[in-house]
Amino acid sequence: MRAVFKDKNLEKEFQSEGYIRLPFLGAEQVKQLQETYFTLVKESMGNNMPGEFLGNPDYAITYDFTFIDKNIDYKRKTFTEIDKIFKPIYDQILDNYKPIIGNFIRKKQGNGEVPLHQNWSFIDEKKATSVSIWVPLVDSNVENGTLQVTPKSHKRFGQFRGPMVPWELEGIKNDIIKNHLVSLDTKAGNCVILDDSIVHYSAPNTTQGLRLTIQLILHPSEMQSIHYHLNPNKSNSKIEVLAVDHDFYMNFNPWKLPENETSINQLDHAFKPLSEPEFVAQLGKKRYDEKRSLLQRLFQ
Repeated sequence: MRAVFKDKNLEKEFQSEGYIRLPFLGAEQVKQLQETYFTLVKESMGNNMPGEFLGNPDYAITYDFTFIDKNIDYKRKTFTEIDKIFKPIYDQILDNYKPIIGNFIRKKQGNGEVPLHQNWSFIDEKKATSVSIWVPLVDSNVENGTLQVTPKSHKRFGQFRGPMVPWELEGIKNDIIKNHLVSLDTKAGNCVILDDSIVHYSAPNTTQGLRLTIQLILHPSEMQSIHYHLNPNKSNSKIEVLAVDHDFYMNFNPWKLPENETSINQLDHAFKPLSEPEFVAQLGKKRYDEKRSLLQRLFQ
């Protein structure tokens, strides 16, 4: 498995738990990025909403999320401004990674729940790991909807993840939220670096104050970025593997069919919903990126 971190101790902790917590930004950088958000957000045209494309008006998103904004130029500017400050820091920590998506995430008072999920797959995860650097720009806690994770859930569920691909944990999301999450209270400027395959969630902001964070998604520089797409109008079991790049994500709308992208493979998707006991059992089993022994390969 290709290393994520330059430091062997960080690598060991990350591979064990699926995330690590580190100091990241200084106070002046936090202030600068807050000001950048409030300057750039004036250009926002609002989120693309799934109900507009999936025909379900009740399916709404209650947080501001740069990645799904209707203004592509705003998305590009946001990415550039975030990476300008983040790059000198993550270059010291990560082992030759490059960014592909950058987001400001703002939860207003009384809303902003981010449902339980795993981030999409951005590379072949049997070969390496993509990560999200999550940095709150205000102190983040349970009351204002901090990040919550299921430790050790990385590389054990949803190997082929995309916006239209069914998820085996969909039916037990409430059980996982109730019984299997750890809240990561985080001071402004500190970071959580996540394996994108870890199961995570954040609750609504119940405070009067601002809840503003940044997410930057990166993958190994030498690897081809991919996107898993399942077209339910054609098949419920065939996933197209698309070769994509940074521009794909700048122009991308998750709820529209990708256009003019190169398909490099097709996979059979054996979707099987899991029960809560099966979820718990899977946490203790091997990851899908772990090599099998010779005996296992012979008798598979």
